[in-house]
Amino acid sequence: MARYIDASCKLCRRERQKLFLKGTKCYTEKCPIEKRSYPPGQHGQSRRQKISEYGVQLREKQKVKRSYGLLERQFRNYFERALKQTGRTGETLVKILERRLDNVVYRLGLAPSRKAARQLILHRHFLVNNQIVDIPSYLLNPGDVVQVREKSKKLDLIHSAMKRVKDTSMLPWLSLDKATLTGTFLQVPERADVPLNANEQLIVELYSK
Repeated sequence: MARYIDASCKLCRRERQKLFLKGTKCYTEKCPIEKRSYPPGQHGQSRRQKISEYGVQLREKQKVKRSYGLLERQFRNYFERALKQTGRTGETLVKILERRLDNVVYRLGLAPSRKAARQLILHRHFLVNNQIVDIPSYLLNPGDVVQVREKSKKLDLIHSAMKRVKDTSMLPWLSLDKATLTGTFLQVPERADVPLNANEQLIVELYSK
């Protein structure tokens, strides 16, 4: 299975904003974007500011794709799926991405990043409705229950991630029982409730060319 293996922090610098790809490091002064907010590479500090319409649309697509840790073919498949559904395509795309199991595990605070969540899922540390699911792209439905396997509840990675979770910060479409490390996907979120700094309409315009 293809995957991105280069430095994750380069992706944040390329998009000129934090994509929270490195977990706890993103919240510290060690985050490279704090000191080098310009794109990587020898031309990163170039004074050239003008960017074409296509360039703006491309950057928006790359930002969303990289935030969720997807490759181009995966992302395009999700877009095609959103295109077939009713409603605004861009908003539908975001809603589908939010239903991914690795994203929900991350949003619940059971992993420090989506990348870490993906690894935990592949190593079979999570149950969905009391069944082991080792597919990070598994799409959850309203009412689905995600929980840490009994033998995995002592993992330091999970407990260190849980320390950052505050009861008041839980998103409205999720619920979490810290005592049992169990979360529930209550409903498909509305776009306005998703903490994603992106203009998904530009992605629709890009793929419509």
